[in-house]
Order: sequence, then structure tokens, then C-alpha cells
Amino acid sequence: MNQAVPGASSADSAPHVSFRGTQKTYDGEHLIVSDLNLDIRRGEFLTLLGPSGSGKTTCLMMLAGFETPTAGEIRLGDQVINKVPPHKRNIGMVFQNYALFPHMTVAENLRFPLAVRKLSAADIDLKVKNALDMVRLGEFAKRYPQQLSGGQQQRVALARALVFDPELVLMDEPLGALDKQLREHMQLEIKHIHQSLGVTVVFVTHDQGEALTMSDRIAVFDQGVIQQIDSPEALYERPANSFVASFIGENNALHGTVESLDGDFCRVRLDCGAEVLARAGNVAGAGVRTMLSVRPERAFLVNGPAPSVNVFAGAVKEVIYLGDHVRIRLGLAGSHDFTVKTPISQLDKSLQAGDQIQVAMDPAHISALDAPDAATAM
Repeated sequence: MNQAVPGASSADSAPHVSFRGTQKTYDGEHLIVSDLNLDIRRGEFLTLLGPSGSGKTTCLMMLAGFETPTAGEIRLGDQVINKVPPHKRNIGMVFQNYALFPHMTVAENLRFPLAVRKLSAADIDLKVKNALDMVRLGEFAKRYPQQLSGGQQQRVALARALVFDPELVLMDEPLGALDKQLREHMQLEIKHIHQSLGVTVVFVTHDQGEALTMSDRIAVFDQGVIQQIDSPEALYERPANSFVASFIGENNALHGTVESLDGDFCRVRLDCGAEVLARAGNVAGAGVRTMLSVRPERAFLVNGPAPSVNVFAGAVKEVIYLGDHVRIRLGLAGSHDFTVKTPISQLDKSLQAGDQIQVAMDPAHISALDAPDAATAM
């Protein structure tokens, strides 16, 4: 399941962080994290993604030292750190609420972790200057946190987490308090800083777009278990199961039964009676219930000769204009809310609610996955 970081060499193939059989429970009965086995490569940006209560933040807190595993071990390099206190792990932390000292200036906030480590005054001055230049806040060194915008405060928090050259940087929903435009700007800024420094980053979020934008790999959590760990593209295009397909990005779900398997593909009889050729994801064989996952941009309107497979007639319910593209809501293939995402340049502008249209889907872009609730699907 674990994959190499893009561009990593065999010389640095040893994991930087390892979880082995790690568990966490608070009441002795319910596992918040269940038998976690995870390797994090040196220099990668790994995001822990999942809904609230899925175990992602608990994993981060165990790695930081603020929570103790109930079972298993956590290694940083070749050292087991289960019982190492947080201040001795040489880990930088960035939180959603910034956690800056309000009575200290920006420079003093950055000096603090260096002074604790008893660096010389000259070294401290140089590191503070370099860290502030890195986040483009050199001119704000003498200001106090309350004199800065939210984005500026978050950049100070990032600089403070990096100023002492930590072994590892952990980020817990660091952009959650920012507005959409600033949040998107900070995503790219953090990504570029990571690329320039090569530091290992473990990032926690419930925002799928954020994870897709920033990460080398994403670990998708549900109920304390990693459902899939992969590159952003692989997660989106080739989800391992119905939970990942539904949680990552937009998803059209069609329900049916597998009729036959042939290599990497299978034939599925939908509940509405139509037949679909799809890529076989994690379905076990003929006769099992399945959920077909189709991304809205992978379904397309038929404007010329129709393909030989996977063509469906649908009734337009709504056409939603979104600038560079439109979303067309349809009743199609047994779904009452099927969405097609179409570039504005390819749209017939006369299209409106009530029209009958044809929609096609490439079998390679339909994933046949486990049915999350067979009773509901029926």
C-alpha cells in the first residue's frame, strides 16, 4: 500500500516515520485508531484526510507526543518515540488557531524556540531573519500578532515551526480559520515552501480540495482505518472502495449487480435494467451488488455519432452556470440526481430543463466498487 515519494531515490528509501500496529482507545472498548501500519517517506508531504472522528487527528497527536498509543509503536527515524515527551521530539507544529504569543513581537515569537534550544544570539538573529524572509514577513518583525491579518499570523506560525530546523513538521487544520481566497493562496504558499526546503510534512484536514492540491500522497481515514493511501490522482481516478469514491470529490453513484468479469473490466446490470461496461475495482465476482462511481467530468454529452457502449438517455432537470463550465443535473440510468460537468465552450446554449439528451461514459472511467448499502441500493 505504501508508495515511494515522487523523485525519491533508493538511498533515502528508509521510512522517516513508521506506525506499526498502532492503536488508540480511550475507553478500552472502542478503537479510535485501529492497527495502523503506515510508513512516511523522508521529505514527502503526506495528508491525513477523513471525516470528523475518523482518527486522523488522533494519529497526528500521537506522532506529536500529545497522545500515547494504547498498543503498537511509532518510530521517528530509527528511534521508538512512544514515551519521548513532545519537547524532545524535535517536531514543529502548526495549529489552526496559530498559537502565537500575543505579548511577543513576531521576531520574539520566532526567537523563543531557538532560545529554548540555547543557540547563540548571532545564530538566533540569522535564523529569525531567514525564516521571516522565507514567508515574506521581514518588515513585520517588530509587530505584534494582533497587528497582523489572519494570513500573516499563519505565515508567522509556519515560520516559527520551521525556524529551528525540525525533524518533522505537523500541521493540524492550519488553514481552517481563513477565508476561501486566502486559504487557496496559503495552500500554494505552504506547498512551495515544502518543495524548497524538502522537510517532511504531515498535514491533517477534512478538506478534500486542500488535500488534492498540496499532497504527495493522501491517506484517507474512516473509523480509525486507512481506506486508501495513494497519490491525489490515483485516489480520485481509481478509488479503492465506495467510501473513498464518495468522500473524494464529486461522485455519481449508480447501483446494480455484477453479471460477469473479464480481466480488468466487468459487466453490470443496473437496477433500472440497463447494462454498463465498467472497470472492475474491488468487486469480488459475478452476482455481487456494486456501486458504479462516475465523476461528473467523465460523463459527456453525445453531440455526434454515439459510442457503442455506455450510452444513456436522460431528462435535464437543471442547468447550472458556473463561469468556465456548467453542471447539468439529470434523471439518468436510475439516478434521480446524476450530474454532468461540461466546459462552457462545448455547451449547446439552447439546452434547458425538460430536454431529452444522451450521455456517454468511457468504461475506463467507471469504477465498479463495493455497494456501501445493498438494501438502500435495491
